[in-house]
Amino acid sequence: MSRAELPRLGRKPLIALVDRANRALQADMVRTAHLRGHTDVKPAHNSVFGTLTEDGARAAEMAARAGMTRQSMGEVIRDLVALDVLEMRTDPDDGRAKVVTYTDHGVSVASDGYRHLIELEQWLTDELGTDAYETFRDVLSRLPELLDRWSGAES
Repeated sequence: MSRAELPRLGRKPLIALVDRANRALQADMVRTAHLRGHTDVKPAHNSVFGTLTEDGARAAEMAARAGMTRQSMGEVIRDLVALDVLEMRTDPDDGRAKVVTYTDHGVSVASDGYRHLIELEQWLTDELGTDAYETFRDVLSRLPELLDRWSGAES
């Protein structure tokens, strides 16, 4: 019995490129946090920093934005509460719910992260050129919608 041949793309698949870029960006954020003195930051914490707004948010909202379960987001939040990066407050609109917010220390950690992102984006603009970088960002931002359209066309 012969084994079926896998189809070959002829180059690295887009999903592999996006995954590798994501992992590199995630690692860069953690490495930079450590260099800036925030040595307790872990890769899992990126899911909070990437979804928590300045005004705070409910854990369920953050989990949905991060594409993870509420239980997993809750675990990361509890870890960051223990590190004095986050705090849980009663939601003023719903006394039964909790809102996640940054502590003063957490604002410092998050601010350092955002400053790094600003520096990184400027460096990438300098390296790639303004037009190429803006095109890259535009295409990347349109990818989810394009994939949704593709999925709709396939079904």
